[in-house]
Parts: sequence; C-alpha cells; structure tokens
Amino acid sequence: MTITAGMVKDLREKTGVGMMECKKALTETAGDMEKAIVWLREHGMARAQKKEGRVAAEGVVEVFVNPEQTAGVLVELNCETDFVSKNEEFRALAHDIAKLAFQHKAKDHEELLGLKLGAQTVKDKLTELIAKIGENMQVRRVKVVHTGNGVVAGYSHMGGRIGTLVVLEGAKGADVTDLGKDLAMHVAAASPRYLVETEVNATELDQEREIARKRLEEEGKPAELIEKILVGQMKKFYKEVCLIEQAYVKDPNVTVQKHVDSLKKGLKIASFARFQLGEGIEKKKEDFAAEVAAQLKK
Repeated sequence: MTITAGMVKDLREKTGVGMMECKKALTETAGDMEKAIVWLREHGMARAQKKEGRVAAEGVVEVFVNPEQTAGVLVELNCETDFVSKNEEFRALAHDIAKLAFQHKAKDHEELLGLKLGAQTVKDKLTELIAKIGENMQVRRVKVVHTGNGVVAGYSHMGGRIGTLVVLEGAKGADVTDLGKDLAMHVAAASPRYLVETEVNATELDQEREIARKRLEEEGKPAELIEKILVGQMKKFYKEVCLIEQAYVKDPNVTVQKHVDSLKKGLKIASFARFQLGEGIEKKKEDFAAEVAAQLKK
C-alpha cells in the first residue's frame, strides 16, 4: 500500500511523533492507522527502556492545592535537560499527574504510575512522551496532604525548582490562608527537615552530638563542662532543623511557633512537605553549548 503524506500527517497529529517514525510505522503496518499507533507505542517502550539508565535531574516540582484548600500535592517529575523541563507538554503532564495523585490520594510514585490518566496509565503516558521527545523521564516522588479542619497552602519557587506544602489545623479564613502561604514560603527558604524535636532521627541526633563533642574536646574544653555545653549545642541544632523552632524568615526575632500563636486562633502546624528538584541525584555536568548540541541531534 502506498503511504501518502496525508496519512503520515494524520498519524503525526494523533501521536505527536516525528514524521519519519510515523512513515515507518505506517509502512510496517500496511497503512493501518490503529495498528500504526500501537506499533509506535510498542517501539516507544523500547526507546524508553534504552533511556532508563540516563540521569534525569532536571524537571519540575508540581504543586497542586484544591480550590477548597483542604488537600495538596507535590509531585517531582524529572527529565534530563532544562530545555525539556520548560516543554509545554512536559509541564501539562506534570500538572495532570499532580491532579490525579490528589484524586486518588496516591501513597507513593509506584502507585501513581499505575493510575489511569484517561485511557492510559501514567507510566504509559510517560513512555509516549519519552518516545516523542527523546529524553529519560521519571515520576520520582509524590506527597499528598490533607486536613479536615484547617487550611492547606502551597508555594512554588523558581518556576518549580522547589515546591512546598503546609497544613494548618484549628481554623479557616483569609488570615489563616495568608499565614499558610507565608509559612509555605518560609519552608522553601529555610529548608526545615522536621516539624518538632521529637521527630528528629535518633541516629542523626547522635551523630550531631558526637561531632559537637569532638569539636569541644579539640578546643580543649574541660570535660566537666562539655555535657553542659552540648545541651546548648543540641538546642541550636533543633532551631536549625525543626520548623516550629526556626527563626521566622519574615520576622527573625520570633520563632515560627510564636508567630503562629500570635494570631490567637488556636492554630497548629500539623505537617509540611518540601521537594527540591533533583536533590540527592548526582547530576552530570554539561555546559550550555553541549546541551544545545544534544538537543539539535535529537
């Protein structure tokens, strides 16, 4: 069967895949449009598997809060380059995935990958986009929070490089919403790792105490004073890593907890979440020119 330019154009419009690949798919399937779509999906999977080992540390942290402000979602969707992180389809998929995670209260990224987004799973949608754009992509992590008596606030920083959520419980209203937004910005800026002292990992605390002890010994501090000094050192550590103990970024003279209490609404910070794009991923170093060249070769 003769494969016409019109057939190739129709397949491209339906799939978004390049002209040459569309022509090949139609040739392999004797011009059958539906079979050609399946062929492209199957070969897209093969291409996706080849790219799985490639580092994907760019992308976006998508922040979604429902209109009622009773729930929120953070999703980190990774790709290989900053170019693709700004791609409209990539961004749209991140937004759709975040809304899907909210609807199903997804517990982790594995569950999220298996959820249906239209007629396809999230995993299959990713595979299609990988085949179309030519970069490795991954849903790295997801966090869903909610409240029954309060407000969920979110904040996106630097175009999606950092995303945060804060859950305030005890009251609602415009002033509570404003406080939630301010606290979400604080979390982005101050990078707390825990909410309160009791949440601090015991192993991390022991390591921090031991580091401080050795430093004091090296400074020649008397043994009888070291334990007393360590108490103060640990309090300082808590103020660095625990949200409610941190100096509030908009008023460093008070802690976050004291600022929340100042509204006199009986509010409690129930939880928070903070995703920073690519944190913990060892990213290969490329200069701008190399990144452009890599894109032009695709």
